[in-house]
Amino acid sequence: MEGLLTAAELEALGLSLRVALVAVLAVLPFAFLAALLLARCQFRGKALVDGLIHLPLVLPPVALGYLLLVSLGTRAPLGAFLLDTFGIRFVFSWTGAALASAILTFPFQVRAIRLSLEAQDRGLAEAAETLGAGPLDRLFSLYLPLAVPGIIGGAVTAFAACLGEFGAIITFVSNIPGETRTIPLAIYTAIQTPGGEAAAARLAALSIALALLGLVLADVLARRARAALG
Repeated sequence: MEGLLTAAELEALGLSLRVALVAVLAVLPFAFLAALLLARCQFRGKALVDGLIHLPLVLPPVALGYLLLVSLGTRAPLGAFLLDTFGIRFVFSWTGAALASAILTFPFQVRAIRLSLEAQDRGLAEAAETLGAGPLDRLFSLYLPLAVPGIIGGAVTAFAACLGEFGAIITFVSNIPGETRTIPLAIYTAIQTPGGEAAAARLAALSIALALLGLVLADVLARRARAALG
């Protein structure tokens, strides 16, 4: 890999992988709970909740980045509170890139997990309840194991999507080498640099390979998980 990519390009690759991994793992529990809520519960305003969860799919990433900037910037009330009280700063930091990526790819995980939960036979939950299984028992012994294919597929798909996120990241945390410059931002920088066409081509090819690998891996792992569960 060192012979194919420069040190700066490897740095962008490593940062992209770290941002994507943190983004996916941080929201995975919330994605499961949201999917469980939508799949198993009926309540007033469910359509609105569903719409809000899936809003990042249709919202321009730049708009999301702007909203994060005005709410979590160091001069914003919430951002200033987090910085002064807990020393947490998202703006112009790789953690902010992970936050933006997590919000944008959250619906991918929710949708995949929800489909797995809705595919389950509702009679299983009713039988478990009849046998005395409480809510937590059904959660850990029934819902969670049977949702594994969706969890795997959604997580890998979200990971691949995080690797390609651009608009929200550059708007919220800027394009700082070694801190927020992920692969898409490195491609943008190479395009803007005279003689950077070769670097842009290498990074674009790497992005395509990673995205394709992620999609194939998500399908293979989900199939194996479904086969293991019978």
